[in-house]
Amino acid sequence: MKKKATIKDIARLAGVSATAVSMALKDHPRISRTTRERIADIAKKLDYWPNSVARSLKSNRSGTLGIVITSIMNPFYPELAKGIEDKAMERGYSIILCSTNYDASRQRYFVNILRSKGVDGIIFSSVEIDDPHIVPLVEDGFPLVLVNRRTRNKLLEKKIDYVVLDNVAGGYMAMDHLYRLGHRRVALIVGSLTTSTAVERTEGAQKALLDCGLTIDPRLVIECNFSWERAYQATIGLLSLSHPPTAIFAQNDYMALGVREAILDSGRRIPQDVALVGFDDIAASAIRGVDVTTINQKKYEMGALAVDILIQKSEGKGGPVKQIVLPPEIIIRGSCGWRLREAEQTIRPESG
Repeated sequence: MKKKATIKDIARLAGVSATAVSMALKDHPRISRTTRERIADIAKKLDYWPNSVARSLKSNRSGTLGIVITSIMNPFYPELAKGIEDKAMERGYSIILCSTNYDASRQRYFVNILRSKGVDGIIFSSVEIDDPHIVPLVEDGFPLVLVNRRTRNKLLEKKIDYVVLDNVAGGYMAMDHLYRLGHRRVALIVGSLTTSTAVERTEGAQKALLDCGLTIDPRLVIECNFSWERAYQATIGLLSLSHPPTAIFAQNDYMALGVREAILDSGRRIPQDVALVGFDDIAASAIRGVDVTTINQKKYEMGALAVDILIQKSEGKGGPVKQIVLPPEIIIRGSCGWRLREAEQTIRPESG
């Protein structure tokens, strides 16, 4: 069996002390960039991996971060987790991923498991508006960062770091876009109103309608818990109304794909019969033939920012609470009818 490389082996080949190697592998600024790169190259060639158990015992740190999401079935979360994983690896950390499957008791279980494994901090993308499971962590001063969702608990919201999108602006943007396309009867496929994302996107959509002098028909607002299946069934019901919607805004792309399937299964066309706008800009939405207009979330960036904040907190360098709100962007594709309108506007002058 090949002998495992050690810091002393790297030090010998690099012509420096073992202490210098240790500092270089931790990206310490006292070691020059050139030396750090040379040591990193030698470590890679030797297939060196630090002894995480020994390091943990010595520093009282595990070099591991926990991530708690709601569902690995939702394509939004793997894209978010990619940003978390890449940044964690860049910073010398590993991750443990936990999925609650929308079950609050599982979240409580995973919090206990992660803490028992000695993780240095936890990134949550699963919290609800008044989530009780993060209260003990905040009270204990345990490092945590919320990403995508945030709490609205008045006692906690100013004490917790988070990285989120401006969901109110995103909801407004989606509904305003459909209004500008001529739609006056728009259905809203809501996520779960126990979450900040659904509440804020609904607030934004309703504000857009009010600013346009409209109010939304309560029969056109259906809570679907961010579920593809529920969104599908809700859309079948909406399209069976005597006065069905001419457009649908689904509060995430996963539900939008369910809405799309239901529209097509009903024999209708997108966007000629029913326009569709989603939210998240997952990779599947951009597939040719799917082409869902959507609100972009900087998923990778959110994940990477959350890791940086969490590591700073876990290393005692966090400073003031950091609450980052990123701006949304509308990604216009074929499902909303914008391209058809542009084509008509181009043709009309020639036909006159």
